[in-house]
Amino acid sequence: MKLGIDIGSVTAKAVVIDEANNIVASRYTRTRGQPVNTIFDILKDIFARYSSENFGLAAATGTGGKLIADLLGIPFVNEIIAQAAGTTRFHPEIKTILEIGGEDSKLIVLGRESPDKPAKVTDFAMNGVCAAGTGSFLDQQASRMGISIEQFGDVALQSAQPPRVAGRCSVFAKSDMIHLQQIGTPVHDIVAGLCFAMVRNFKGNVIGGRDLAEPVSFQGGVAANKGIRRAILEVMEFKDSELIVPEHFRS
Repeated sequence: MKLGIDIGSVTAKAVVIDEANNIVASRYTRTRGQPVNTIFDILKDIFARYSSENFGLAAATGTGGKLIADLLGIPFVNEIIAQAAGTTRFHPEIKTILEIGGEDSKLIVLGRESPDKPAKVTDFAMNGVCAAGTGSFLDQQASRMGISIEQFGDVALQSAQPPRVAGRCSVFAKSDMIHLQQIGTPVHDIVAGLCFAMVRNFKGNVIGGRDLAEPVSFQGGVAANKGIRRAILEVMEFKDSELIVPEHFRS
């Protein structure tokens, strides 16, 4: 079997892949500032279920992956390459990957030299230092409004006409949301407005002027948010069939 480890800025993930390259187990846990301890706890759980002798290959990726790779003596793989390889393995039809994680977001464009060859990364882009377009900002605003992040997407779907919220800066976005609260705007409208602001920010800052080829895969922890999914469909004018959220979108 194979073991894949991914340590991001907010969460640690691990997957177990069998000889047929199927995912047979996965773990997704917030690191809460303790990435090494978190991944070791995950590995203890995995090795309690699967003997370490069963693994013929292991690798690590992600922003914290190099540290873990060095500690465990396993290869480190660039996260862009790892994400592209995993996506094309489980969804070979995908041509574009959109990812929004805890503190970063990215675009990966895939292309093939010929139909019989695997897809390769032909272009990519990532967000800058501002957190306005990431999951951590969603977490902060959900907490400020007294809504659990798990409920955030369902609340956003209740809005018929989301108000305009600034999306290019987290400070301006927060100011707009506070103003909307002060004038009595329903919470579900404010939440939906933030979702649309995040997607507009992603489109402007990460995608830029690129035309995206479909189908598109939406990945990362924020892909669980139904409000963001709706905003992507509307802002980027995708059909439902053109946007795919994989089963293991967090991994």
